[in-house]
Amino acid sequence: MIPEHLRNELPGYLQELKANIKAVPGQLRQAPAQLREVPAHLRDVPAFARSLTRDQRHSAAVISGAAAAAVALTLVPTTSSAQENTTVAEAPASVVLGEGAGGRLKSLQEQQEAADTRAAEAAAKAAAEAEKAEKQAAAEAKAKKEREAQAAADRSKRAEKPAAAEQPKQYPNTLDGWISEAMDIMDEHDIPGSYDRIKWNIMRESSGDPNAINDWDINARNGVPSIGLLQVIKPTFDAYHVEGTPRDQYDPVANIVAACNYAADRYGSIDNVWSAY
Repeated sequence: MIPEHLRNELPGYLQELKANIKAVPGQLRQAPAQLREVPAHLRDVPAFARSLTRDQRHSAAVISGAAAAAVALTLVPTTSSAQENTTVAEAPASVVLGEGAGGRLKSLQEQQEAADTRAAEAAAKAAAEAEKAEKQAAAEAKAKKEREAQAAADRSKRAEKPAAAEQPKQYPNTLDGWISEAMDIMDEHDIPGSYDRIKWNIMRESSGDPNAINDWDINARNGVPSIGLLQVIKPTFDAYHVEGTPRDQYDPVANIVAACNYAADRYGSIDNVWSAY
């Protein structure tokens, strides 16, 4: 039995085949003379076929296919029988179904080739991008390693280099320098006093002379004369001396600090002293 789907499609194929046979170019219907002159008893068919040109072989193949198709069509049964079904099934597989089927096959081949080309291009692009990313990652890793090495070298240099000893603050050996140094020491010991009032009292007491001495007042008569910038007597200097300064009434910084310490204890600040104290 011929399958139902073949019986339904066969009339269309037959009609298409007939139209294709009618459309065979004139050059194919007029077979080359050498094909008509081939002896019937020719045995060396392969050698003869090799002597033909490509167009001649193509023409022969088309005509052979058309002939085979025509023979196969004459065997299509009108009634169903096992013998007839077998004959149809055994028709040559090389029958040319026409330009429509050939065109579709060519289109599929072209589509496949285009798809292969696109796939190859995509693979090449992906490979190039992967290589670029790999190179970039390698460059970044190298740069990071170099930065870390430089940082380690810098730390090593800092560790090897001894820290510079902090240089003590320098003060000029002048009245302004003595007052500035004294005020820094007073700040460390929370002793109040402003620059202007300290200088004002120094000028009032000794005119800025660290070696000034009062040898005529009551303190002098009692054997303890007032000495230095702020005219401090020995008992007061000793009682209010601040550690870190020389124990010398004539030392300008020690004299200022001791006198301001005494004034803060008695008057609240040297800033409150406006006369002999």
